[in-house]
Amino acid sequence: MRDLIVAVDVGTGSARAGIFDRHGKLLGRAEHPIAMNRPEENHAEHDSENIWAATCIAVKAARAKAGVPAEAIAVLGFDATCSLVVRDRTGAPLSVNRKGDPRWDTIVWLDHRALEQADACTASGHPVLDHSGRVMSPEMQMPKLMWLKKNLPEQWQRSGYFFDLADFLSWRATGSTARSRCTLAAKWNYLSHEEGGWQEGFLAEIGLEDLIGRGGLPRETLAVGEAVGHLSAAAAADLGLDGQCLVASGLIDAYAGAIGVLARFADDSGKLERQFALIAGTSSCIVAFSPDMKPGFGMWGPYFEAALPASWLVEAGQSATGALLDHVVRSHGAGGEPDAEIHRRIILRIQELRAAEGDEFAARLHVLPDFHGNRSPLADPHAVGVISGLTLDSSFDALCRLYWRSCVAIALGIRHVLEMMKEVGYHLDTLHVAGGHVRNPLLMELYCDVTGCTVVVPETSDAVLLGTAMAAAVAGSLHPDMCAAGAAMSPTGHRRFPDPARKDSYDRDYRKFLSLHRHRAELEAM
Repeated sequence: MRDLIVAVDVGTGSARAGIFDRHGKLLGRAEHPIAMNRPEENHAEHDSENIWAATCIAVKAARAKAGVPAEAIAVLGFDATCSLVVRDRTGAPLSVNRKGDPRWDTIVWLDHRALEQADACTASGHPVLDHSGRVMSPEMQMPKLMWLKKNLPEQWQRSGYFFDLADFLSWRATGSTARSRCTLAAKWNYLSHEEGGWQEGFLAEIGLEDLIGRGGLPRETLAVGEAVGHLSAAAAADLGLDGQCLVASGLIDAYAGAIGVLARFADDSGKLERQFALIAGTSSCIVAFSPDMKPGFGMWGPYFEAALPASWLVEAGQSATGALLDHVVRSHGAGGEPDAEIHRRIILRIQELRAAEGDEFAARLHVLPDFHGNRSPLADPHAVGVISGLTLDSSFDALCRLYWRSCVAIALGIRHVLEMMKEVGYHLDTLHVAGGHVRNPLLMELYCDVTGCTVVVPETSDAVLLGTAMAAAVAGSLHPDMCAAGAAMSPTGHRRFPDPARKDSYDRDYRKFLSLHRHRAELEAM
């Protein structure tokens, strides 16, 4: 019987695949690393063929672990980071590397090479920016495309297709150039609530009047839960599946995670409006939904039907969270390569020091976590990190103090975002966490106590894969719509409630956090 689902999640460092049944049970999971090139500051590049190969390896391994035949797979869904894939008119890779290295044809989501172009978009003041928090981020696709046209004009002239990574994967799987509403609405300034979507006046103003034709971009998009088509014969062979398998429209990875933890509320807008998802790994994304459009400064969106039907999605976030903790470990004299074992040792020692020293532990250390800019709520990609309170102590315990206060700063940043969202009409009280941070007990405690929200940890090993499986299940007609898929496939969750004894301490930390923001601004203004 053909009633199983393959979900693929392509993150910053690996491709992950899971086999699910129609009830959301994970039957087998595998992952494979992908390569990244960092040729210069603010540049980060992928090889899309390497990503496709890693995807195929992961899918084959996951199916082998599940012990199911290819004939049992009804549908395949992809989610991915918002990286930009560039191909020529024949569909062959086109280099985005300044030196022309042909392997690197993809600008990674975290690449900030297009800061100048992002600033130019912001300066335009175009109404399209009302759906980007009124500030353009260099992590969006328009600035990256502007950079490509200006700095690699020969490549621009040769280009034939521009893809968000999730759309590249569905194209590679089916041969269809259809694009997902999820990707275009969120990262390409495509207004999905307006007829035609593309704002051609804006494209002309930023020098991309030839973008739609140059990039093979369609006028219409596929909704989440729609099918792109069947696997091509070549892709089926690569993936170890068969040509009867359907392929769903692609998803942004964070939005897949939001679907995984919030789709159960899709048929109750009152409940849905009070829930929000924190998809937290290398970076962190807050995703919330509303039946009404609620724009605000420093938030990405609102995007219509970018994830759930008849809902406006808004996203806020932090560009470096797990990446910040890795940086703290890597750069400290008592640290080293930030693998799981050293994180475990640091966390264990922090718990010992907190038990011995109480609230005085690292109390004079204060951190602003904007080491890769401030995505929300300041919308300042030029922002830098700040550490106040360092001494000459270079011991392992000193590393633990800095690590702890960096964790506190990350949670304070989430609180800062929530305060901004409240100002524009969001009333969020329940935080559903997915991603790698669920394995960090310090962060899970802090997300609850610092924000004052109830925190829910879903009982699933991978909410992002599950959300992709839900959307794919609808595309494959295993469930009639996203509401039904959410009801049938959503996991239960463990709830954690804030500790009232910690409130005064973290309120004081938050006031200091805001003060540090003001002091940084004063220094920048001098």
